[in-house]
Amino acid sequence: MSHKRIPKRKAAIAAGGVAALGAAAILLPNANASQDGASDAAAPKTLQAADASDLASQLAELLGDAYAGSYYDEGDQQLIINVIGDNNEVIVQAEEAGAEVRQVDNSMAELEAGAATLKAEATIPGTAWAVDPRTNKLQVTADSTVTGANWDRLESTVQSLGSDMATITKSAGTFKTFASGGDAIFGGGARCSLGFNVTAGDGTPAFLTAGHCGVAAAEWSDSEVGAPIGTVDQAVFPGEGDFALVKYDDPATVAPSEVNTGDQTVAITQAAEAAVGQEVFRMGSTTGLADGTVTGLDATVNYPEGTVTGLIQTDVCAEPGDSGGSMFTQDGSAIGLTSGGSGDCTVGGETFFQPVTTALAAVGATLGDGGAAGGAGDEAGGEDAGAGEDAGAGEDAGAGEDAGAGEEAGAGEEAGAGEEAGVGEEAGAGEEAGAGEEAGAGNADGTGNGLGEIVGNGVGVN
Repeated sequence: MSHKRIPKRKAAIAAGGVAALGAAAILLPNANASQDGASDAAAPKTLQAADASDLASQLAELLGDAYAGSYYDEGDQQLIINVIGDNNEVIVQAEEAGAEVRQVDNSMAELEAGAATLKAEATIPGTAWAVDPRTNKLQVTADSTVTGANWDRLESTVQSLGSDMATITKSAGTFKTFASGGDAIFGGGARCSLGFNVTAGDGTPAFLTAGHCGVAAAEWSDSEVGAPIGTVDQAVFPGEGDFALVKYDDPATVAPSEVNTGDQTVAITQAAEAAVGQEVFRMGSTTGLADGTVTGLDATVNYPEGTVTGLIQTDVCAEPGDSGGSMFTQDGSAIGLTSGGSGDCTVGGETFFQPVTTALAAVGATLGDGGAAGGAGDEAGGEDAGAGEDAGAGEDAGAGEDAGAGEEAGAGEEAGAGEEAGVGEEAGAGEEAGAGEEAGAGNADGTGNGLGEIVGNGVGVN
């Protein structure tokens, strides 16, 4: 994610570069949605994941109590809808909408009741659960710290729900949030990652990150030794989510809606709901780009700091310092913010994400610079404010060369996501310097992550 203030003589070039790169090909080729089965209403349609998620939401409302979850078949690019009962009218409605229908035993109400039982009887640090629509069961996970009486208690609770309702697996790692002390954004001795740039409800530029980062420090910088660039406006953690809104201190900050992967910039065009089975990509300041699959929705995670609900569960790897980082799709949809999990990018593990749609609604922000949805009128985001010549991204107030993250401080060779230290042994995750070329957001072996000058402000992809 790039938030840097762009000197006016470079702004036009940068904007052109973003348009040219778009959401192109570091990711897999975009699948084109088609309307297969136009002549046969019962044939499942071929859909992109975002379209499948939208259709699932519509069908959930249409089918009511008969709806029992859904997931996305990435290989066939089809939406699978679970339904309860054999009501032919319900099945026909779902099939005519373009979904493949699967009849299952457990209703959403029953699965939610099972989750409530787990919450009441097995809220143990190191445990997590989510609905897995592919098995039509609750997927319960315990990390390596759940042993002895706690394991017995969890296992007994799961068994009381029945093998047709819940399953339990053991994770080799430990559930933890992915903030790390001393490492790049920096605040209060912690290092996190920037998720997505947004426009706050009052029209000012801001960004989303993890809530546990937002409660760790009130001010955040783009280098370990630099002045703060943003102040926390709202933060939720633990509880009903893990998200924070950080407003840029300079209201003229250019905060484009994009993710910088190092090799190219991917334009973020919308916020979208996750779908189980969907392929996703994660960008973080420690480990860079990783990919994987959504494995569960509405997940509850019992971190040592407290319980967090409403998360997305995935098999995407992450490590300390990646907290708050962006999860997105190949077509430029913002999906989640990195919360925590177990394992690392060597052994893998489970990772949980805050849904972006929920975070945006809670803080009253809109994705990117607002556009038509947030402050794009004459008074709040047009030529007189937010995105015009006198404010936001204009030539005269674009936070140019002398405003904090210009050529000499923000994305230059001296203050980048550099090569020589990173989070390696020699630099103690950036203890000796800021986020520059000599101590940036490198790999865990200290070799640097190759993100280069484009993301060189420390928060660029964080």
